[in-house]
Amino acid sequence: MNVFSNLNLIIQKCKTRTAKIIFLILLSVIVVGWFAYRFAVVSYERNLPVVNVTRINLENGTPVVVNEIKYKKDFLYEPLNVKYNRAYVSGARIKSFKAGQSLGSCNIVSVSNNIDLNTGMHVIQTNNCKDGLLYVKIPYEGLFVPSSAVFGNVVYVVNGDKAEVRKVDVVARDLQNVLVKSGIQDGDVVIMSTVQDGQKIKVMKE
Repeated sequence: MNVFSNLNLIIQKCKTRTAKIIFLILLSVIVVGWFAYRFAVVSYERNLPVVNVTRINLENGTPVVVNEIKYKKDFLYEPLNVKYNRAYVSGARIKSFKAGQSLGSCNIVSVSNNIDLNTGMHVIQTNNCKDGLLYVKIPYEGLFVPSSAVFGNVVYVVNGDKAEVRKVDVVARDLQNVLVKSGIQDGDVVIMSTVQDGQKIKVMKE
Protein backbone atom coordinates (compact mmCIF):
# COMPACT_ATOMS: atom_id res chain seq x y z
CA MET A 1 0.00 0.00 0.00
CA ASN A 2 2.89 2.35 0.82
CA VAL A 3 4.40 1.77 -2.61
CA PHE A 4 1.24 2.84 -4.39
CA SER A 5 0.93 5.85 -2.11
CA ASN A 6 4.48 6.97 -2.84
CA LEU A 7 3.94 6.50 -6.59
CA ASN A 8 0.76 8.51 -6.47
CA LEU A 9 2.59 11.26 -4.55
CA ILE A 10 5.32 11.43 -7.21
CA ILE A 11 2.73 11.68 -9.99
CA GLN A 12 0.97 14.50 -8.18
CA LYS A 13 4.26 16.40 -7.74
CA CYS A 14 5.04 16.02 -11.47
CA LYS A 15 1.80 17.77 -12.21
CA THR A 16 2.91 20.87 -10.36
CA ARG A 17 3.98 24.01 -12.22
CA THR A 18 7.60 23.71 -11.05
CA ALA A 19 7.93 20.19 -12.48
CA LYS A 20 6.52 21.32 -15.81
CA ILE A 21 9.04 24.15 -16.00
CA ILE A 22 11.94 21.82 -15.22
CA PHE A 23 10.72 19.41 -17.92
CA LEU A 24 10.51 22.19 -20.53
CA ILE A 25 14.00 23.42 -19.62
CA LEU A 26 15.45 19.90 -20.03
CA LEU A 27 13.65 19.46 -23.35
CA SER A 28 14.97 22.82 -24.58
CA VAL A 29 18.54 21.89 -23.59
CA ILE A 30 18.29 18.59 -25.49
CA VAL A 31 16.91 20.27 -28.65
CA VAL A 32 19.50 23.08 -28.59
CA GLY A 33 22.28 20.58 -27.96
CA TRP A 34 21.18 18.44 -30.91
CA PHE A 35 21.12 21.40 -33.30
CA ALA A 36 24.52 22.57 -32.05
CA TYR A 37 25.94 19.08 -32.63
CA ARG A 38 24.54 18.90 -36.18
CA PHE A 39 25.90 22.38 -36.96
CA ALA A 40 29.36 21.38 -35.74
CA VAL A 41 29.32 18.19 -37.84
CA VAL A 42 28.26 20.03 -41.01
CA SER A 43 30.92 22.70 -40.48
CA TYR A 44 33.59 20.04 -40.02
CA GLU A 45 32.55 18.17 -43.19
CA ARG A 46 32.58 21.40 -45.21
CA ASN A 47 36.15 22.09 -44.13
CA LEU A 48 37.38 18.66 -45.26
CA PRO A 49 39.49 18.79 -48.46
CA VAL A 50 37.56 17.62 -51.55
CA VAL A 51 39.51 15.30 -53.88
CA ASN A 52 38.69 16.30 -57.46
CA VAL A 53 40.33 13.72 -59.74
CA THR A 54 39.55 15.68 -62.92
CA ARG A 55 41.16 18.84 -61.54
CA ILE A 56 44.24 16.91 -60.38
CA ASN A 57 44.61 15.29 -63.81
CA LEU A 58 44.32 18.67 -65.54
CA GLU A 59 46.97 20.20 -63.30
CA ASN A 60 49.43 17.31 -62.97
CA GLY A 61 48.61 15.29 -66.08
CA THR A 62 46.56 12.13 -66.57
CA PRO A 63 48.54 9.02 -65.52
CA VAL A 64 49.21 6.84 -68.59
CA VAL A 65 50.86 3.50 -69.35
CA VAL A 66 53.36 3.63 -72.21
CA ASN A 67 55.44 1.34 -74.39
CA GLU A 68 58.67 2.22 -76.21
CA ILE A 69 58.65 1.03 -79.82
CA LYS A 70 61.72 -0.65 -81.32
CA TYR A 71 62.41 -1.76 -84.87
CA LYS A 72 62.87 -5.53 -84.65
CA LYS A 73 62.20 -8.97 -86.07
CA ASP A 74 59.17 -10.66 -84.56
CA PHE A 75 56.12 -12.78 -85.39
CA LEU A 76 52.42 -12.28 -85.92
CA TYR A 77 50.01 -15.17 -85.44
CA GLU A 78 47.42 -15.69 -88.17
CA PRO A 79 44.40 -17.80 -87.11
CA LEU A 80 43.19 -20.70 -89.23
CA ASN A 81 40.03 -22.66 -88.41
CA VAL A 82 40.70 -26.22 -89.61
CA LYS A 83 38.11 -28.95 -90.07
CA TYR A 84 38.84 -32.26 -91.79
CA ASN A 85 42.22 -30.83 -92.88
CA ARG A 86 40.55 -27.98 -94.75
CA ALA A 87 40.27 -24.29 -93.94
CA TYR A 88 38.60 -21.38 -95.71
CA VAL A 89 39.96 -17.83 -95.75
CA SER A 90 38.97 -14.60 -97.48
CA GLY A 91 40.85 -12.99 -100.35
CA ALA A 92 42.11 -10.28 -97.96
CA ARG A 93 43.89 -12.92 -95.86
CA ILE A 94 45.05 -15.43 -98.46
CA LYS A 95 48.46 -13.78 -98.96
CA SER A 96 49.38 -14.61 -95.37
CA PHE A 97 49.38 -18.35 -96.05
CA LYS A 98 51.80 -20.51 -98.03
CA ALA A 99 52.38 -24.22 -98.55
CA GLY A 100 54.81 -25.60 -95.97
CA GLN A 101 53.88 -23.24 -93.16
CA SER A 102 53.75 -24.89 -89.75
CA LEU A 103 50.60 -25.06 -87.66
CA GLY A 104 52.34 -26.52 -84.64
CA SER A 105 52.23 -30.29 -84.97
CA CYS A 106 50.99 -30.19 -88.59
CA ASN A 107 51.46 -28.01 -91.65
CA ILE A 108 49.81 -26.43 -94.69
CA VAL A 109 49.95 -28.59 -97.83
CA SER A 110 48.44 -26.28 -100.42
CA VAL A 111 46.81 -22.86 -100.81
CA SER A 112 44.25 -22.35 -103.56
CA ASN A 113 44.59 -19.27 -105.74
CA ASN A 114 41.05 -19.70 -107.00
CA ILE A 115 37.87 -18.98 -105.07
CA ASP A 116 35.69 -21.91 -104.11
CA LEU A 117 32.34 -21.33 -105.83
CA ASN A 118 30.33 -22.86 -102.98
CA THR A 119 31.78 -20.69 -100.23
CA GLY A 120 33.31 -17.70 -102.02
CA MET A 121 36.50 -18.34 -100.05
CA HIS A 122 39.98 -19.67 -100.76
CA VAL A 123 40.64 -23.27 -99.70
CA ILE A 124 43.69 -24.25 -97.66
CA GLN A 125 44.62 -27.92 -97.35
CA THR A 126 46.48 -29.14 -94.27
CA ASN A 127 48.12 -32.40 -93.28
CA ASN A 128 47.40 -34.36 -90.07
CA CYS A 129 45.83 -31.36 -88.32
CA LYS A 130 43.30 -31.71 -85.56
CA ASP A 131 40.02 -29.88 -85.97
CA GLY A 132 39.93 -26.48 -84.31
CA LEU A 133 41.52 -23.05 -84.29
CA LEU A 134 45.24 -23.17 -85.15
CA TYR A 135 47.78 -20.41 -85.72
CA VAL A 136 50.40 -19.84 -88.39
CA LYS A 137 53.53 -18.11 -87.05
CA ILE A 138 54.52 -15.53 -89.68
CA PRO A 139 57.86 -13.67 -89.39
CA TYR A 140 58.00 -9.91 -89.96
CA GLU A 141 60.50 -7.12 -89.55
CA GLY A 142 59.48 -3.62 -88.57
CA LEU A 143 57.76 -1.61 -85.84
CA PHE A 144 55.48 -3.69 -83.61
CA VAL A 145 52.89 -1.76 -81.62
CA PRO A 146 50.66 -3.37 -78.94
CA SER A 147 47.11 -3.73 -80.26
CA SER A 148 45.70 -1.84 -77.26
CA ALA A 149 47.63 1.27 -78.35
CA VAL A 150 46.20 1.33 -81.90
CA PHE A 151 42.80 2.92 -82.49
CA GLY A 152 41.89 2.14 -86.09
CA ASN A 153 44.84 3.70 -87.92
CA VAL A 154 45.79 6.12 -85.13
CA VAL A 155 48.20 5.95 -82.18
CA TYR A 156 49.11 8.47 -79.50
CA VAL A 157 52.74 9.13 -78.63
CA VAL A 158 54.40 10.95 -75.75
CA ASN A 159 55.51 14.47 -76.73
CA GLY A 160 56.95 16.09 -73.63
CA ASP A 161 54.13 16.15 -71.10
CA LYS A 162 51.38 15.88 -73.70
CA ALA A 163 49.78 13.25 -75.94
CA GLU A 164 50.26 13.65 -79.68
CA VAL A 165 48.12 11.85 -82.24
CA ARG A 166 49.82 10.06 -85.15
CA LYS A 167 48.24 8.44 -88.20
CA VAL A 168 49.93 5.12 -89.02
CA ASP A 169 49.96 2.70 -91.94
CA VAL A 170 49.07 -0.78 -90.71
CA VAL A 171 50.74 -3.67 -92.55
CA ALA A 172 49.39 -6.61 -90.54
CA ARG A 173 48.02 -7.42 -87.11
CA ASP A 174 47.01 -10.15 -84.72
CA LEU A 175 45.30 -10.15 -81.32
CA GLN A 176 48.36 -8.79 -79.50
CA ASN A 177 50.43 -6.71 -81.93
CA VAL A 178 50.13 -4.48 -84.97
CA LEU A 179 52.89 -4.13 -87.58
CA VAL A 180 53.20 -0.47 -88.58
CA LYS A 181 54.96 0.78 -91.70
CA SER A 182 54.93 4.55 -91.17
CA GLY A 183 53.65 7.28 -88.86
CA ILE A 184 55.97 6.45 -85.96
CA GLN A 185 59.70 5.88 -85.65
CA ASP A 186 62.08 3.64 -83.77
CA GLY A 187 62.24 4.87 -80.16
CA ASP A 188 58.85 6.58 -80.11
CA VAL A 189 56.87 5.99 -76.93
CA VAL A 190 53.24 5.09 -77.58
CA ILE A 191 50.48 5.56 -75.01
CA MET A 192 48.51 2.48 -74.02
CA SER A 193 45.82 4.43 -72.11
CA THR A 194 42.85 6.29 -73.58
CA VAL A 195 43.77 9.94 -74.18
CA GLN A 196 43.09 12.83 -76.55
CA ASP A 197 45.40 14.83 -78.77
CA GLY A 198 47.12 17.56 -76.77
CA GLN A 199 46.03 16.16 -73.40
CA LYS A 200 48.45 16.68 -70.53
CA ILE A 201 49.83 13.35 -69.33
CA LYS A 202 52.04 11.87 -66.65
CA VAL A 203 53.96 8.71 -67.53
CA MET A 204 53.56 6.02 -64.90
CA LYS A 205 56.78 4.41 -63.75
CA GLU A 206 56.90 0.61 -63.67
